[in-house]
Amino acid sequence: MLTIAHFSDLHYANETLAEVDPCFRFAVDEAIRRRVDVAIITGDTTDHALPAHSPAFAALARNIRRLADHCPVLLLQGTFSHEPPGMLRLFSLLGGRHPIHVSDRIEQVALLDRGSWEPSASWRFTAVPANARLLCHCLPTLNKATLAAAVGAGDATTAMGDQLATLLAGLAPLNAAARAQDLPTIGLSHGTVRGCTTEHGVLMAGLDHEFTTGALFAAGASAFMLGHIHKHQAWREGERLIAYPGSIGRLHYGEQGDKGFLLWEIDAHGARATHIPTPARRTHELVFDGAPDLATLSAFAAEHDLKGAWVRVRWSIAEEAAHAVDRDAIAATLVGAAGIKLEGRVLPVLRSRAAGMARIHDLRTQLATWAKMTATDAAPLLACLHALDQQGPEAIAQQLLAAQVEDADLHAENGEGSWNRPSEPQGPLTA
Repeated sequence: MLTIAHFSDLHYANETLAEVDPCFRFAVDEAIRRRVDVAIITGDTTDHALPAHSPAFAALARNIRRLADHCPVLLLQGTFSHEPPGMLRLFSLLGGRHPIHVSDRIEQVALLDRGSWEPSASWRFTAVPANARLLCHCLPTLNKATLAAAVGAGDATTAMGDQLATLLAGLAPLNAAARAQDLPTIGLSHGTVRGCTTEHGVLMAGLDHEFTTGALFAAGASAFMLGHIHKHQAWREGERLIAYPGSIGRLHYGEQGDKGFLLWEIDAHGARATHIPTPARRTHELVFDGAPDLATLSAFAAEHDLKGAWVRVRWSIAEEAAHAVDRDAIAATLVGAAGIKLEGRVLPVLRSRAAGMARIHDLRTQLATWAKMTATDAAPLLACLHALDQQGPEAIAQQLLAAQVEDADLHAENGEGSWNRPSEPQGPLTA
């Protein structure tokens, strides 16, 4: 039985350092305290290319060196945009009491009795290495662009899935031989399993993903340790297990579930995994259709412990009502939060023109066309347009005033004061 600490998606960067470094330091402390035999990181160790002199690179290197002083360490290549090819190889130079192996190609790697890593010369060994304690099948992020150039962009994803399924099935005979020797075997990859769920609760459906659980189980490994998806989740078939640990910290608002790493117990026939939460920051998100309701915010603050939490308030509001949002009042209801982010989306007033209106040169026809498009009664508007065309400003003003006087006299005859309600001038000029 081997115990393995499985970390993934650390996303170290200067911008994320305040969140991910305390979480990873905690995880490394726990792995050492629990005396794990092996430490594995399944990709996206960094968030993007990091200069070697950056605070984030130095902090990450310190933690990996701490792991290497305790046990053998294996790093798997993640997404190229997060881990530029070749960058991880710097960590193999850190030294430490135990070796650090970086896997950035399809290969098998054996952990030998003496604690060293032995990689295969090609994509797999021809036979189980002698004196092996653990056999790892490494499938790092693969370059779909190369495959797309060969089979076409539209077929690249399907072709990638087919090729990986064939490769995984090809590992089964060697895994069976290892199992006969009572040797634990594990698969390691950075990719997406069809049917998994993102950290925001979105189901990854469709056919555009690298793996199916059936293809992963077909490899016959005791366990398959995955990276790339930031939410912890697992699938079991008999004694064998596939699992994502999720990201080490909480990098976005709205992420669901605990953040942490997996503590695995592996033998030749199966595996068990325990999710160990890290002290990731707590986040809350409130979304309003319209201006944020202060009463709702106050009630939320009373029901939740906001001390140390990060809160984001989002709203969408029409342009003419944007002035109704009081940002200071919103912040005042969330006193105690470690951070408050206010994101308002102002919906502009859309003014549409009827198709072809610019090609109409007659104003009356333009007005009639607009009225039809907006379901407006055109008759009063056309009457007003006619008056503007046929009468001068003074005549129109006199007609409006006369209509007001007539309306006031009518109210007086009925015993009403003209001040009780605004008069409504009659006639086409005031429609």
